[in-house]
Amino acid sequence: MRTFTACKVCGICEQLRLFPFYMTGKRLILITGVTRGLGRAMAELFIEKGHKVVGCGRTERSLKALSSGQGGPPEVYAVDVASDTAVKSWASVVLAKHGPPDLLINNAGVINRNARLWELDAREFDEVMHVNVRGVANMVRHFVPAMRERKRGIIVNFSSGWGRSVDAEVAPYCASKWAVEGLTQALAHELPSTMAAVALNPGIVNTDMLRICFGAAASSYPSPEQWAQAAVPFLLKLTPGDTGKSLSVPSPTG
Repeated sequence: MRTFTACKVCGICEQLRLFPFYMTGKRLILITGVTRGLGRAMAELFIEKGHKVVGCGRTERSLKALSSGQGGPPEVYAVDVASDTAVKSWASVVLAKHGPPDLLINNAGVINRNARLWELDAREFDEVMHVNVRGVANMVRHFVPAMRERKRGIIVNFSSGWGRSVDAEVAPYCASKWAVEGLTQALAHELPSTMAAVALNPGIVNTDMLRICFGAAASSYPSPEQWAQAAVPFLLKLTPGDTGKSLSVPSPTG
């Protein structure tokens, strides 16, 4: 059988070799913030589609209600992604047991209470930056080297509409998501051509986070479960050709 060697300049041959895997392969999917909201909804649907899910949240909230599906029940760990030590310890366990993830989804995030920037104390500001930015960096630091060594995998860093625009009373959140956009584009330049890093705007979804800033109006937006019906197929179709892009999940009603 004829074999192909990756082009030393662009790696297109190697991308083509991996294309069937990125389109149809059953994958190991790592999700932060998996215990509720978008993370939980994604986990449920990925498992239903036969993929293996490993995730973390900041509490020991049970995910026993998740459908086991073909991918088996998820493995869920209590990990604070803002802690480099905690992420390093968790990564050593996951990598030893499963090897590097095929799809790394940095979903965990928090938002500040609605207030003008000078009305938010340092603790409130720091929490947003630590989880939303430092958390992504910690995950990249401890999982991506193994992915890079294998020369395969997609990193999805959750951004926001407020990572590409701004509004009053959410300055820390805007700052964190604009940072995620820049971090992701820079990371894309550091990966081999057979991998990808993308920033993803999930859209407006009726989650606990949205209710903090939208109040009762949040109920007029899609639920996490409705959102996942559009988001999961979209995520599974990402390839190395998408690297460096700022993408958005299609409307679940569109």
